Amino acid sequence: MKQYLVISGTVAALTLSLLVRSHAQQQVRSVPVGRTPVIADNLVNGPVPRLADGKPDLTGPWLGGGSDGDMERDGGLKPGELTSVLLPAARALRAKREKAIYEEPYIYCLPMSVPRVNPYPWKFAMSYTSKGLTQIYVLHETGDAGAHRVVYMDGRKHPVDPIPTWWGHSIGRWEGDTLVIDTIGYNDRFWFDAVGTPHTEQLHTIERWTRVNYGTLVNEFTLDDPGAFSKPVQLKFTARLVRADIDLMEYICAENNQIGIAGGYLPNPTTPSPKK
Repeated sequence: MKQYLVISGTVAALTLSLLVRSHAQQQVRSVPVGRTPVIADNLVNGPVPRLADGKPDLTGPWLGGGSDGDMERDGGLKPGELTSVLLPAARALRAKREKAIYEEPYIYCLPMSVPRVNPYPWKFAMSYTSKGLTQIYVLHETGDAGAHRVVYMDGRKHPVDPIPTWWGHSIGRWEGDTLVIDTIGYNDRFWFDAVGTPHTEQLHTIERWTRVNYGTLVNEFTLDDPGAFSKPVQLKFTARLVRADIDLMEYICAENNQIGIAGGYLPNPTTPSPKK
C-alpha cells in the first residue's frame, strides 16, 4: 500500500513569525518517525532512468530544488552576496518586508512562483501527442492557489507583450540531457523567499534542470531583473528523489487556512480581535 505525505493545516504553539515564514514547518503525518521521504543514500548514485524518447526521466516526485526561507542561502551564495546587487529601491522594499512578513502573498493561498519550493513533493508531468513532447506541467503538493505551471515544449516563442502573471510565460527546450526553461512575463506580486526578496515585471529567469544521477536533480538558475538587481544572479539548487511509495496529495490551502484572519492571527477590521 502506498503512503502519502499529508499536510496538517495546524501548527500549534508557534509564534506568528514562525508560522508566517514557513508553511515549511507543518507536519508530515504519514512518514513514520525516524524515516525520510527521500530515497536511501545507497540508491542515489544509480543510473539515470530514461523516457521512451530517450530523454532523462525528470518526472520525480522530488523534494527541494528551489528557494524557500532565504534565496541567498538556499541558492548557495555567501551572506550578503545577493542583497549587495539589489538596487536601492529593491533593497528598501526587502527591508520593509522583513518587518512585515505576515504580508507575504504566499501565506494567503496565492501562488509561490519561481524558484520557490516548500518541503513537500513536487513533480514534472510530461504531455505527449503524436508530435512528441508538447508541454511540461510542474505540480506542487502544497503550492497554494494556481499550483500548476505550464512549460511549452512545442517550439513556440514568447509573446511580444505578455500579460504579467504569477507563473509567467515559460518555453522549454532540451540541450543534451538538460531541460532548459526560459520564462518572462512575471508579475511583481510574489516574493522570492520568506524574507521578502523582491523583483519587478522585468524579471527573466532561465532554469537548467539536470538529473546528475538516479536520486539527484540540479537546478542551475539564472535571475535577470534590471528593475531590481544591478546584474544577473546565478544560483544553484538541488532536489532529492522521493521514495517510490510516496505520492503527491491533494492540498487545498483555503480549506484549513490557519494563518492570517482565518486563523485569528490578524485582527479583522470588522470584528473584534481574538482573545489571547
